[in-house]
Amino acid sequence: MSVRAIPLLVLAFILYNAIVLTLGPDALKSDIFTVHLLSGGNWSFNWGDFILLITLILLFIEIVKSTFTTTSTLIDHALSMVVFTAVGAEFLMVPQAATSVFFLILIAALIDVIGGYTIGIRVARRDLNIGADQ
Repeated sequence: MSVRAIPLLVLAFILYNAIVLTLGPDALKSDIFTVHLLSGGNWSFNWGDFILLITLILLFIEIVKSTFTTTSTLIDHALSMVVFTAVGAEFLMVPQAATSVFFLILIAALIDVIGGYTIGIRVARRDLNIGADQ
């Protein structure tokens, strides 16, 4: 099995659990850094924001990965469904997962599953059309 077959959103899932289950849900609100803006306001970047940033970057990479038609892509789609199921189960059953940050990780996993299958079907259809011309 190729490393490309591993769904990357599992890293966001692990990162969230590592922070929240060790430090508690209040750790998501603790600031990493604060920037004083020209407007006079302060912008604070906390651990919840960091997890969401990582999740969005990983989701982008997953969408790009789904444009390839290889055996590892099929395995990746199946494992993405497993990750979505695990994230959904934790959201429903673990009290520490009842946060907006975790809900958005769940939605990112759902987009990965739906987007992966949809893009995979479109790419496969295009490949079949190109092969028919020869």
